[in-house]
Amino acid sequence: MKPKRKCRPDLSAAEWDVMKVIWDHGPLAARDIFDHLSGTKRWAYPTVKTLVRRMVEKGWLDYDRIGNSFLYRPAVSRKKALRRAVVEFSNRALDGLLSPFVAYYVEQKDLSTEDLRQLEAILKKHGRRGGNNAGK
Repeated sequence: MKPKRKCRPDLSAAEWDVMKVIWDHGPLAARDIFDHLSGTKRWAYPTVKTLVRRMVEKGWLDYDRIGNSFLYRPAVSRKKALRRAVVEFSNRALDGLLSPFVAYYVEQKDLSTEDLRQLEAILKKHGRRGGNNAGK
């Protein structure tokens, strides 16, 4: 097995699509990934194989070889990938501030009562700590 990469390149939009399928249904062979995506994407099977190969090289996917087949699985959890994407977006577009993102999202989306309840619970839980885990 290859050594783990500390700094993985960002995922492209197409790679996010592949990761979502694998997080939801994996481990999967490339053909199964293609089948899951064929309802929403008009990609050829070789395109999916190329994406998967590149994602292994980037460190986003691992695989197990079973006979002549390869089963691909995430090398990074969904939670870690999402956290990284949010932090990178926040740093790049908002100078590290998250409140403009939250405000924009709340103003632009028709949030359900459950969404609002979850946001309030998160804010209440983390508001006691203040900032970046200060007072822990």
